[in-house]
Order: sequence, then C-alpha cells, then structure tokens
Amino acid sequence: MTMVWSPDYEDAPATYIAAVEAADGQGLEEEVKAAYTEFILGCISDGIWDAIKASCILAGARTLAGALVPLKGVAPTNFNLSGYDRKLGLAGNPVNGRLLTSYTPLQNNNHGAVWLSSQPSVGYILLGNKDGAGFGFYPNTNVYVLANNTAGAFQVVSAGIQLTVGFVGIERSSSASYTYRIGSLNGTTGSGNNSTTPLTTPVSVFAGDPAFRNGYPTDARIPFYSLGESLDLALLDTRISAFITAIGAAIP
Repeated sequence: MTMVWSPDYEDAPATYIAAVEAADGQGLEEEVKAAYTEFILGCISDGIWDAIKASCILAGARTLAGALVPLKGVAPTNFNLSGYDRKLGLAGNPVNGRLLTSYTPLQNNNHGAVWLSSQPSVGYILLGNKDGAGFGFYPNTNVYVLANNTAGAFQVVSAGIQLTVGFVGIERSSSASYTYRIGSLNGTTGSGNNSTTPLTTPVSVFAGDPAFRNGYPTDARIPFYSLGESLDLALLDTRISAFITAIGAAIP
C-alpha cells in the first residue's frame, strides 16, 4: 500500500503519549514511550494506521485511566473492569464486564482484532455486538468467528483450533468471504459467508451485547484491541506483538 505521508503522522506518537501521561498524572519511562512510538510509526509505515478507527493500547500506561486513553477514535465506556496490569493488560470480568466502544463495522470493509495475554477460562466473546449478523469472536472448544454473515451465525474456523496467547483477528474486504488470523494460523472462510447489512449496535470488548444472555463476558486478559476498516492482519500482528515484547522488557 502506498502511503502519502502527512505531518499529522509525525505528531501522532507525541500526542498519544502526552494524553496517556496526563491521564496517569505522571510521566512514562523513556523505554515505554519508545515502544509506543515504534508501534505507531510502524503502523503508519505499514499503511495500516488509517484503517484503525477505534483502538486502545491496554498496556504500558501507569494507570487504567491512562490505558483507556484511545489510540484512535473515542474512549470506550468501562463497565465493571478494574484488573489492570501494565505488562499483561486489562482483565475481563466474567460476571458483567465489558468495554463499550462507539464503533459499528462497515459491511464489506472491516476488521476486529485483540491480543491475548491469557486465554479465557470463563465466558466466550472477545469482541461482539449482538448474536446474529454482527461482528466478533466466540471462543469455546472451537474458535468461532462472525463478520456480518448473511447466515447470522458464528462459523467454526476449523474443528479443534484453540485460542492461544497472542494475536486474534478477523478482516472482511469483500461480500463473499472474510479472513482470520489466530496466532500464526491464517485462513479464509468458505461458501455461505456472504455479508449482510451490519447491526447498528456498537462493538464491545470482553463481551457482546448484554441484552443477549449478558453478552457472554470473558475473563481473558487483553492488552490491545483494534476495530476499523479492512487491513493486513499479519502486519498488525507483527507490530502489536513487538510492542508487547518491548513493554515486557521496559517495565520491571
């Protein structure tokens, strides 16, 4: 992808870091600021930055308030989540926890991704709005995914595939199918996955819409999520995985 460089891109890391430090009420370590900068400039260089529309880096900041400063888009609304760790991210609350974003996906131009620092042992949905023709993941014995499917049902990625620590993402750039990335596994959904008009319910992180069986909230720990338009999942994976490694080394 060809990028047209903008002066705003150069200011993006400093603007974000300043907002995190203001929310934290104190400065960040130089190594942490360097990790943020490398991630943001790397996403810009890769051509995936503009496709990210709603995202939080839920790691690195000194406080939960700092972690909830949006990398892109509007800050999510926090419902009952408090277990924050600077290196491992924010822990889900399997009773009634979620982050409510303001983002609703486009029909044939969308992505959703999280980075897991621990696998869910309770609950199901990592990203979602409502059961049906919505958007999200449904991890259980098998990994199920959903991205505005006509059938309005989660699709099994492949029997026996389990979530692992690391990157999980889905991306749709056509009406006929969509792609997924789970760890280093890449795939494309087959027939029967044509798109339909997406729901207008905003996507939540750590749960789906609470109107449907409480949203199946999960106890997974998540240090990053991203929602937006279609992008290269492997490139996003590489950038956020490097960031997580850098944060692990920077924070005692």
